[in-house]
Amino acid sequence: MPVLRRHARRRAPLLIVAALTLAACGASTGDSDSNATSYGTAATGSDGRTPVFRYPPAPDAPPADTADAAQVREAMDAMALLLRAGAIDDDALADIVEFGDARHAWYVADLMRFFGAGDGDDRLAEAFESLTGASLDDDPDSELSPWLSTTNHLIAWDTPGYPDYRTDKADLFLLVEPGWEPVFADADADIDWRWLSWGGVLIDDRELGDPDGCPQGCIPALDDPAVTDASGGDWYPDDAIVFGIVEGDEALAIPKNIAEIHEMFNLTLGERRFGIPYCTLCGSAQAYRTDDAVTVSGADEVPVLRTSGLLSRSNKVMYDLRTQSVFDTFTGAAVSGPLRDQGIVLEETTVLRTTWGEWKAEHPDTTIIAEDGGIGRSYPLDPLQGRDDNGPIFPIGPADDRLPEQELVVGVITADGTPVAFPAEEARAILSIGDDVTAHGVELVGDGGGLRAVDAATGESIPSHLSLIHISEPTRRRDSSRMPSSA
Repeated sequence: MPVLRRHARRRAPLLIVAALTLAACGASTGDSDSNATSYGTAATGSDGRTPVFRYPPAPDAPPADTADAAQVREAMDAMALLLRAGAIDDDALADIVEFGDARHAWYVADLMRFFGAGDGDDRLAEAFESLTGASLDDDPDSELSPWLSTTNHLIAWDTPGYPDYRTDKADLFLLVEPGWEPVFADADADIDWRWLSWGGVLIDDRELGDPDGCPQGCIPALDDPAVTDASGGDWYPDDAIVFGIVEGDEALAIPKNIAEIHEMFNLTLGERRFGIPYCTLCGSAQAYRTDDAVTVSGADEVPVLRTSGLLSRSNKVMYDLRTQSVFDTFTGAAVSGPLRDQGIVLEETTVLRTTWGEWKAEHPDTTIIAEDGGIGRSYPLDPLQGRDDNGPIFPIGPADDRLPEQELVVGVITADGTPVAFPAEEARAILSIGDDVTAHGVELVGDGGGLRAVDAATGESIPSHLSLIHISEPTRRRDSSRMPSSA
């Protein structure tokens, strides 16, 4: 594991900071097999901080392209038919279990998401254990949620999906939200269907500029919010978190409390059009120049980014309202629909996570989103009240014990495609005593209380953002379909 280079200008003791192969919330890159041999029972983290659950050996499973036998296909179809009436077909479930194909455990886990404890979980958990040969008893997540436990097991094992998995999963998910049909319709999408889960809300399909919320229960994007100058932001505490963006001669601060409510912004800054997602589960805000997509694609309109209500390994799945194309939230790459066919990758710029007091001191001409967002809404200062402080609440796979859960890292993808994560707190400690923080040709510098990545040789800015470190690479993959992510 490479470490940050210490420059000799200072002799003061330094914290050792690991430059981790980047695998933050919802992300996975490369083909590392780091977890392949670490399965077993509960174990202690590398520094004794927390117990880390080690998954049992993966069950044998046919390759991803091995077709189902006719009898199990009949059982799956029977299951889908009764699901439309809101019930599980016990006979069909028994037939699926009797067939004994571990790949069908993915479908059983999906069923668990929609049939809660006392209403199917016991049957489904038993089916999962029969299909995989694994017991959930030792997994502390199973008490919180059998669905969370089973899905994490399958991610850890990298169990392949079966050929009809996408269509079977679509049949189930569209019973909850028909608006997801375009997500599942593209058979050629660069989406790992196994990792796709429901985040508990429905799709935001409101038109651009619609100030109303979603009666059906979505996370409503805030389009072209009202802003004030720095003095007009005196309602926001100086020690509260903002996400700062600079474009040309203009700077903008997005208060974290407003970001936690909307999780998506479409706005203009420095005469450029931006889509700005914030994944509360990942602790990451990113900023993409969406007007470039028009130039590349030849489309008539700039993409309007919206929250789908779906997750991929606990990372929000965003989509373009106008084309229904799905984007990888961490990379800005279109992974389905017309914009994928045109090879659209949104251009990212740096988002700094800092305090309002530090940001406005560094950028006195900054604007800040107005207290009511320009829509007359009241925003509590702490809407989530520590919801995500104790670890991931959605499936991500095996925990990475090299850093504490929920530790913030600065995520960077280098010019040669290498993803790197810098632990933010230790990087700040090193910078505070005047030493450099450099790894893989990337240097971190301070900016308005935040951390910015630059090319160590040229000083040119490299797009970066902060995110929570959660997971390592799952074991060697056997299914080529996936949603690429890195942050």
